[in-house]
Amino acid sequence: MGLVQHFERRLEALVEGVFTRTSRAGLEPLELARKLRREMGEHKSVGPRGEVLVPNYFVATVSADDHERFQPIEHAMCSEIAALLRSHAHEQGWVGAGPMEVELAADASVRRGRVVISVSYKEADGPTGGTLVLSDGATVPLEKERVVLGRLPECDIVLSDPNASRRHAEVRWDGRGYVLHDLGSMNGTFLNGEQVTERMPLSPVDVITVGATPIVVQLR
Repeated sequence: MGLVQHFERRLEALVEGVFTRTSRAGLEPLELARKLRREMGEHKSVGPRGEVLVPNYFVATVSADDHERFQPIEHAMCSEIAALLRSHAHEQGWVGAGPMEVELAADASVRRGRVVISVSYKEADGPTGGTLVLSDGATVPLEKERVVLGRLPECDIVLSDPNASRRHAEVRWDGRGYVLHDLGSMNGTFLNGEQVTERMPLSPVDVITVGATPIVVQLR
């Protein structure tokens, strides 16, 4: 399963039970995500070094009724959609100016089921922060641009797992968000059950597996 399909499944699971099929007249979260993804692609441009640049800051203005329906899951929904957009950009080889951000706004002039989207470029000054939650409940803040995981004492996160390599993997800030990179480990690094073969973007509540040790990602 590709990254985009993975996040669409997560978004569907998030809203399951919150919305019913009787709400079809209103805007659906997955429909909103797909419109934002299409809008990002329509606003891409070529950067000074030939890279494809895309906007990373989105404001979705919806009707007051739809906004009220979204309120119970608004924060989680916007976070998941931002992760979906970032994964789509990663798959396409596009570059954003900073972390993907999605905000929801209400406007009485917008009809139910419709959305007005504005896009812009918003640079990040530095790492946005977050936490890695280890299997024993200990937390490690993401305060540096590079956090190395492994069995060596000099690693930022020292693991006692015999299935972990001495320098197993790293979480790195790449100027746009956090990415996970395997450092040539013996048993591989996994993100949400998928083996990491290249740098993969991280999103809120991802699960990294190093050896036999699960590590929960909590990003701000």
